Amino acid sequence: MSRAALLLLADGRFPAGGHAHSGGVEAAVAHGAVHDTDSLEAFCRGRLHTTGLTTAALAAAAAGGHDPLLLDDAADARTPAPALRAAARRLGRQMLRAARAAFPSAELERLAAARPQGAHQPIVLGLAARAAGLAPVDAAHAVAYENIGGPATAAVRLLSLDPLDASRLLARLGPETDAVAAAASGAAARAMAEGIDVLPSASSPLLDIAAEQHAAWSVRLFAS
Repeated sequence: MSRAALLLLADGRFPAGGHAHSGGVEAAVAHGAVHDTDSLEAFCRGRLHTTGLTTAALAAAAAGGHDPLLLDDAADARTPAPALRAAARRLGRQMLRAARAAFPSAELERLAAARPQGAHQPIVLGLAARAAGLAPVDAAHAVAYENIGGPATAAVRLLSLDPLDASRLLARLGPETDAVAAAASGAAARAMAEGIDVLPSASSPLLDIAAEQHAAWSVRLFAS
């Protein structure tokens, strides 16, 4: 197992397209829900324990060897907003392209053939982690962190926040990120014996509504 592979997957410079997405924070800024570091922290914490938990468990299950096509269907069921499903598949398509170059594997090739328009990004990340010899909890950590790191970075640009404050915020959320990753990987382990219905399906209706509104904007800085 290469810890360097985990760093690469979690690196914002990995060419998987994440830099073009705000994780919903652009809409939250426009609505006034996020306007400073404290409100950004509340936003990230809520996202971590809902979308973050759900997607981290999907990634961990993929890394653990669960059928990625069944997981992709499960991701669809857990993503009710069409705009978010489309964004997840765009990101998945870009990540699959990068993962096939960095961590070649037969499983990634089969997924690419089965889902030419893209699979959900957490499923692809989980398979990439598996190809790199990482554990399910590693995949869960990468996805959980991405769920707060992306919005925090976007908010620095949108609100001209001090990057040091954003980094401090992410550090404060570190223990909660670890706990979410552990819970996600535990659920993924249970899913191997009990089926994918035991995977978390925590919802965030406000994010869903805001995503649909954001998708209709004629001018926006981020794709989602």
